[in-house]
Amino acid sequence: MHPIAAELLAGAEREVDDLDVEQIVDVSAGMVAAGRGDEVLAAVREAGRELGAAASLQLPASAHQPIDWAPFGTVVPVLAGSPGAGASCVAAALADALQLAARCVLIVDAADPARSGLAGAASAEGPWTSQISAHTAIRFSWRDQALLARVETDLPAISPGLVPPPPEWLPRVDPLHVTVVDIGHDGWRTTANPLLGAGGWLRNGAPAPRPVLVVRATRPSLRHAEQVLARLDSWVSSGIAVPPAQLAVVGAKKWPAGVAGAAGRRLDGLLDDAVFVPLEQSLEIGGITDELLPDRVLDAVTPLLTGLGLFPESDRSRSRKARR
Repeated sequence: MHPIAAELLAGAEREVDDLDVEQIVDVSAGMVAAGRGDEVLAAVREAGRELGAAASLQLPASAHQPIDWAPFGTVVPVLAGSPGAGASCVAAALADALQLAARCVLIVDAADPARSGLAGAASAEGPWTSQISAHTAIRFSWRDQALLARVETDLPAISPGLVPPPPEWLPRVDPLHVTVVDIGHDGWRTTANPLLGAGGWLRNGAPAPRPVLVVRATRPSLRHAEQVLARLDSWVSSGIAVPPAQLAVVGAKKWPAGVAGAAGRRLDGLLDDAVFVPLEQSLEIGGITDELLPDRVLDAVTPLLTGLGLFPESDRSRSRKARR
């Protein structure tokens, strides 16, 4: 066994997901190579303790019991179907469109802070934190009038299993109309175990979450997404998780010739209602900043929100005119 993995497991003192071990070992190995071995091994042992503590917060015995999502309003997890699909962009667009329509919105950024697509989504870090453990906290900031929550840690990395479970993200805001979740981790890893960490946002409950699967308009992206859905299949069949309700296609206005045919049987049912989200050059180059996304992008996600039953198209138009 790799010595870093052994140190991690020693800290956890219980079984942890192999994917979490792999990710933390990958990050830590580079730090060891840079001559920070003693420091890293101590941090890895702490990461193991955090993984053990995170697992204890999420009780497998209650796996078949629906989650009470009501305090979060309607939960919309945004899941990347392939690497670089643009899930953070879609999550930001959904949240911006909703807040312009006078909805009270919580944005959950569940990504490893070092790799988050929403790292620049707030103009300043908010002063309000919720301490989860000795090394992990959730910080709440503002993105215009939407509340943005994200992980803070001094650990080497936040793997999917280290993401605090959904109840820990609930702010003191009442009522919340919608919670948009940028799951922020590779879809293949996240869907491996919806009982733990970032995958917990896909858990079944009342009202049921309405996941959005994000892809690019390419054959490789659709093939990746099919495998993500295949991995989620057994959890959906057992009633533990919910399948995607909508498909968002980023960076295109329509399917290029021959691309849609690459969709497998699980993805095929989402193609007819797919929503295309073109990206402006400024967004592709500069990423997501603290400015609300361009109107063209928000207009593109309006049918998606309407399809999810969150508001009629006319609502956002009126709110945007009043505030811009």
